Amino acid sequence: MANKTRRYPDNPTGKFYVDDQCIDCDLCRQTAPKNFARNADKGYSYVTKSPENPEEEKQFKDAMQGCPVEAIGDDGE
Repeated sequence: MANKTRRYPDNPTGKFYVDDQCIDCDLCRQTAPKNFARNADKGYSYVTKSPENPEEEKQFKDAMQGCPVEAIGDDGE
């Protein structure tokens, strides 16, 4: 389960984030490309923006559920 105290600084302030459990598998970026990006220098994904419509919400939830290490959280501040 994702831990908000271990969220990457690349994530915007808000409810959604990726934490340091990310293994850079690319699943989230493929599933919800408008909401995730990659920090290529450090080898992890992060949230770029919160979902803004029903399609993005579905893709984001699919990415969260599919994350093999549960690094995507939805309980940030």
